[in-house]
Amino acid sequence: MAELSKYQQSIVKNYYANLDTALLQRLGEQVTDLYLAEGRKRAKLWESIEKSLARLGVPARRVDHVVKSDDARQLATLLEELLAKD
Repeated sequence: MAELSKYQQSIVKNYYANLDTALLQRLGEQVTDLYLAEGRKRAKLWESIEKSLARLGVPARRVDHVVKSDDARQLATLLEELLAKD
């Protein structure tokens, strides 16, 4: 694999430095989508949300509880808590 230029290295570094912020923003968008989703799309969205929460370091027990509840309000509450921490 080729060496990255300094510019490319800075892009990669900034991406990982801001990953939590990007994940929180994406999670907020997913909460909105969840209110409107039905059927397969809703199930697929929950899978994506579960992965995002795991990457944000939310305890697995809490993630399981929110996902199994299938309640967008609980997810919104969790998102508010995560945003308050950030």
